[in-house]
Amino acid sequence: MKNAIFMSFIASGLFIGGLTIPARHQETTGIFEQPLLITSAGQNAEVQIAAVLAKRAGLDYFLSKRATPEDLETVKTLVFVLGASLKGLGAAGLDMDKERARVLDLAAAAQKKRIPMLCLHLGGEARRGGQTDDLISEILPLAKMLIVVRSGNGDGFFTRLCRQQNIPLVEVEKPADAQIPLQKIFQ
Repeated sequence: MKNAIFMSFIASGLFIGGLTIPARHQETTGIFEQPLLITSAGQNAEVQIAAVLAKRAGLDYFLSKRATPEDLETVKTLVFVLGASLKGLGAAGLDMDKERARVLDLAAAAQKKRIPMLCLHLGGEARRGGQTDDLISEILPLAKMLIVVRSGNGDGFFTRLCRQQNIPLVEVEKPADAQIPLQKIFQ
């Protein structure tokens, strides 16, 4: 019992600091190249946060909330910011089916061009739900890595998906904490 409590204490202490959890000891430093395209998967507001983090990290990026395969011409990494927003979808004149089709089309084009995908989930628990989780279940298995705000992974949803697909997972306490992992994973 004491051993289990000690291990829980150690694990919780590590997660508080923002722990990189590489799947099966995979390297998570310098695995992506620049420039990168940042786009939303779900028309969420967190795509703007991702752009700010990329700027602060000194990355060469461009933001397109409704990116299409044509936007992949000059990029070496595609970044999907995961999370459905009904308000964002409405403002973009989209419904979830149209957004899903756009995202899957973009992911397929990236795969065809051998452009690796990084997924970010910065919205925490508030940006989870049936529509978001369904889209994540389709997109995340195609990714090379995931950075997630811990509160969005409280139920272990991202951990399970990443383990099943052997995808490195970086968990951070709050969205701003994603800046350091972003700096480390780009060459």
